[in-house]
Amino acid sequence: MKNTALTATHEALGAKMVPFAGYNMPVQYDGVNIEHEAVRTGVGVFDVSHMGEFLIEGPNALDLIQKVCSNDASKLTIGKAQYSCLPNDDGGVVDDLIVYRIKDETYLLVVNASNIEKDWNWISSKNDVGAEMRDLSEDYSLLAIQGPKAVEAMQSLSSHDLSEIKFYNFLVGDFADIEHVIISATGYTGSGGFEIYCKNSEVKQIWDKVVEAGAKPIGLAARDTLRLEMGYCLYGNDIDDTTSPIEAGLGWITKFTKKFTNSEALEDEKRRGPKRKLVAFELDERGIPRQGYDIVDSSGKTIGNVTSGTMSPSLGKGIGLGYVPPIFTEVGSKISIQIRKNAVPATVVKLPFYKG
Repeated sequence: MKNTALTATHEALGAKMVPFAGYNMPVQYDGVNIEHEAVRTGVGVFDVSHMGEFLIEGPNALDLIQKVCSNDASKLTIGKAQYSCLPNDDGGVVDDLIVYRIKDETYLLVVNASNIEKDWNWISSKNDVGAEMRDLSEDYSLLAIQGPKAVEAMQSLSSHDLSEIKFYNFLVGDFADIEHVIISATGYTGSGGFEIYCKNSEVKQIWDKVVEAGAKPIGLAARDTLRLEMGYCLYGNDIDDTTSPIEAGLGWITKFTKKFTNSEALEDEKRRGPKRKLVAFELDERGIPRQGYDIVDSSGKTIGNVTSGTMSPSLGKGIGLGYVPPIFTEVGSKISIQIRKNAVPATVVKLPFYKG
């Protein structure tokens, strides 16, 4: 089990620690609902240093990224970030990721913790263009400072006007008396804020100053309820090696203006229409949908399964995502979730669940 540079800090704060993606991570401090509410109404800070960071450099860096990523990274200018995915050769997804353009020929790829080795091997196997690759995952930490009060609370920690950093833009500057950190207006909660990339040796100082400035420590459990209320996909649940970006509703990051891994087959799937689609649903009655539960039709026939589900702290009802045949994907469609012996009625809804 690996630790982040802040593991001892979390333990000292009384966090409940759990194994996650090979790391010892804080799942909660004061309770999921309390932490969830803090991010929706104020500001919270997550240690997400388990995430992976790859540097892709050189004159052929963009060529490699264009070949392995579904989105069009040629649109990126310095200081911009882009959500993307790595399609595999069989119609599925190796991982989803964020691509940052740091300099003209320097890109940072931020990947999921559980997929660091898999992603590195995959991208390396496609690197026949001689792009320089460096895995920085072990050396860098990542804090997510999220919530509507993030700008106001954190402004005193930087000489830069944080309110000027637009969504999916970033700058390299000073933060919490540390120079040259990446301050990125990205996040996984839907409540605004920043992600801070820094060296492991710097993260304790930044964490302490961020908490001092008013951010509440938040665990991974609330991170999951927050992202699910927005309908953001979680790798391993809603997308994996067997789900296509077209099925998963990620057509918007799948650009057929260029060739990339398996692009012809994915373009054909988009044209024909996928055999199943990821939908969002709310339970019409009490209950909590969980990953793996069957989705059934009115006759009780299994038509899919739940990929992510929870009791929404903001809405006070059961919500979830799951794959169903196209006939059930229209907003307002009626389905049921098999929760033990009961088929609990549910309605297909438009994302996000939480409107803010």
